[in-house]
Amino acid sequence: MEELGQPYTQIQAAPRSDEAREYNPSGKVPALVDDGATLTDSTAIITYLADKHGSLTHKAGTLGRARQDGFTHMVLDEFDAILWTAARHSFVLPEEMRVADIKPSLKWEFANSEATLVAQMGDGPYLMGETFTIADIVLGHCLGWAVGAKFALSQPRLTDYLARLRERPAYKAARAD
Repeated sequence: MEELGQPYTQIQAAPRSDEAREYNPSGKVPALVDDGATLTDSTAIITYLADKHGSLTHKAGTLGRARQDGFTHMVLDEFDAILWTAARHSFVLPEEMRVADIKPSLKWEFANSEATLVAQMGDGPYLMGETFTIADIVLGHCLGWAVGAKFALSQPRLTDYLARLRERPAYKAARAD
């Protein structure tokens, strides 16, 4: 919402808490309530908001949008999924279901995904060149999560990219809340 310059009310709710379950039966966060409807998938939320406000996205049906969606889905498939698997085997699953030895293979896979992404990036500061889009929001989230989860970023270009995203005024404003 900060990137869009739109007013919002944020309700803090821990995953699987009673507060989170009020909006999403699974207890997952985030959730967005807009015009009486609740959306519960983070990528669906930011896509909806970008389309609604005509910002942070390319128009549906354009090649720019197809490229943007391709980057978004790649990040979800190749970064988010790996990080979720690591989280599941660190603290989400019951201890007896966790596979501790999975982390080295996940870190290897993550590093390969970094190299693939960097090879596909253009020359500009963002995934779509000079234009900051929702694909950058998703990638920025995943790279920050990776650093917090002790997945070393192996590509200097992605380290620089993350630092650049964290300098954006909207990022700083959102983190200040």
